[in-house]
Amino acid sequence: MKALILNSGLGHRMGALTSEHPKCMTEISSTETILSRQLNLLCDCGITEVVMTTGYFDSVLVNYCKELNLPININFVPNPLYAETNYIYSIYCAKDYLDDDIVLMHGDLVFEKSVLEDMLSCPESAMKVSSTIPLPQKDFKAVIKDGYVQKVGIEFFDEAMEAQALYKLNRADWTIWLNKISEFCENYNRKVYAENALNELGGACNIKAFDVKDRLCTEIDTPEDLAVVSGKLAEIEKRV
Repeated sequence: MKALILNSGLGHRMGALTSEHPKCMTEISSTETILSRQLNLLCDCGITEVVMTTGYFDSVLVNYCKELNLPININFVPNPLYAETNYIYSIYCAKDYLDDDIVLMHGDLVFEKSVLEDMLSCPESAMKVSSTIPLPQKDFKAVIKDGYVQKVGIEFFDEAMEAQALYKLNRADWTIWLNKISEFCENYNRKVYAENALNELGGACNIKAFDVKDRLCTEIDTPEDLAVVSGKLAEIEKRV
């Protein structure tokens, strides 16, 4: 299994916090950044092959990862059009490295170790959802039918749960989605979410709705998000 981490975005909503480095390098505690936490948790779970898309502050990100000196092999894949495309095109740029089972995550995602462990132990393909978090107005929701994800987007509210872009994808299911992503990008439909391609597949990828309930698994988009997540991480450390 490989991890695919999407780190090509601009992260402008973080303001001055991303003026010198990509959002994934934002400090979330005195000892961790978003990215260092992700990579350490992947290592702890036995995943040592990572494909990381880059764009904004590309060289800063590459040098930072090398300085972490982790027992992990990272293939860095630049998205040369990062300022004018969405991450669907970043995935397309990396497609030749993605011929395996995949754990896919956005580079601004912070989660508890148990969330990743439990998802990786799921025999089926899976996406993180929560049945206890209220539906967000402007962020991802997943439409669920018989326990499986049918569609993902910000516009869905009926039969939906809060969702985050943390996926565990078996190779056969991932290949179906990746082929549709390639079709979108080769037809110059590159400014949409990768999930727009998923939504055209009618549930063919067999992605289980993996309900983590109140466990931490959320993205950091703003300084306000950062404050909330850092507080939750401090609580988790005390609990542990």
